[in-house]
Amino acid sequence: MTGETLRPELRWAIEAAQDKQAVAVTLLDLSGLATFTDSFLLCTGLSTPQVMAICDAIEDKLEAHGLRPAHREGRAGSEWLLLDYGGMIVHVFTERLRQFYDLERLWRRARRVEFTEPAADASAAGGRRT
Repeated sequence: MTGETLRPELRWAIEAAQDKQAVAVTLLDLSGLATFTDSFLLCTGLSTPQVMAICDAIEDKLEAHGLRPAHREGRAGSEWLLLDYGGMIVHVFTERLRQFYDLERLWRRARRVEFTEPAADASAAGGRRT
């Protein structure tokens, strides 16, 4: 999976998260591993207000392209917010909860792409695969 092969909604969500200074933006490709979604987009906010801002930015950017989540879990002040778009589930965590739930370990068989650069650069370079 590279920046060129990412579905547009994944690129938009990554860009929105990075615009709000999300850290550890990681895509887990769950194709063939899960029946409920194709991918998880994980990102971390350094405070609960930043977690909310990241989630709102992703939701706003996707809504601008006509996409709305089927479900949103969590509320203001939460340390973990989830947006379910069917084929993509976005998880926005504080550092503490991301380490606690460790979805990367739970889904360790998934192909993993980490986006360490701004979205425009990551799309061109394909992010960093691990």
